[in-house]
Amino acid sequence: MYIITIEGKENEGAYSVSDEDGDKILYIFEEEDDAIRFSLQLEEDCGFPTMNTLEIDDELMIKTCELHDHRYTVITPNDIVIPTTHYDSISKD
Repeated sequence: MYIITIEGKENEGAYSVSDEDGDKILYIFEEEDDAIRFSLQLEEDCGFPTMNTLEIDDELMIKTCELHDHRYTVITPNDIVIPTTHYDSISKD
């Protein structure tokens, strides 16, 4: 599985979205191509800096999220996600 970070700042957090209540939700992509495509949309459509796609140990990432009570969602190849600029952020949690 894959997460998205800012290139050169991989240790400073991963891409997440904030819902209308301000809760951050980490995007975990099943497929690398989907993560790359989303990263490119962030850069081109939303003005984000150059993004990096990182392969992760999904079990470890999910356990870490659950341990720290951080919300996440797994983006499957059947999901359609489009970046919005209003709620997007880089999470340092």
